[in-house]
Amino acid sequence: MSQRRFIAFATLAFALAGAGIPVARAQPRPAQLQAAGSEIAFTTRQMGVPVEGKFGRFSAQVALDPKQPEGGSVSLVIDTASARFGSAELDAEVTKPTWLNAAGFPQASFQSGSIKATGPGRFDVAGRLTIKGSTRELVVPVQLAAAGANQVASGSFTIRRLDFKVGEDEWADTSMLANDVQVRFRLTLAGLPPL
Repeated sequence: MSQRRFIAFATLAFALAGAGIPVARAQPRPAQLQAAGSEIAFTTRQMGVPVEGKFGRFSAQVALDPKQPEGGSVSLVIDTASARFGSAELDAEVTKPTWLNAAGFPQASFQSGSIKATGPGRFDVAGRLTIKGSTRELVVPVQLAAAGANQVASGSFTIRRLDFKVGEDEWADTSMLANDVQVRFRLTLAGLPPL
């Protein structure tokens, strides 16, 4: 870009900003998810007893400048057939239509709509969570911390399984299986700008 064209562009950008017209910011470069050190786990309660599980396969697209989080985005896709409890019987059961219906809905997803800083290294990520064809709005608190050359995004939130039709028929009885499911995540990311 010539110096004259650059000056004209800069003048226009300042004029638009002064008029209250937003000027698009450059999208941050996406970070690379590192499988080692990344995890998505969940806890439910059956008859009051905690039952732990995790997803073995997922991908994430995270584009975030921690100093300007409003321009960032987060997209997460989970392979529902990869849900594991460490029990062959439960692992086979959870993918059936009554539960995650992995054949009919092979992926669960989260797509951010906005990101807001709430403190040093802390963010509220608002977006839409889709499981088994049902979508709900959700705000996920995220803590970002340096880990060597990488950064780790971690946090937890609670969903209601019946909002997503997980555990239908006789399993809709929340006295047997709690409605609340706590989800915990740890995403190790390479290439994010420093905090």
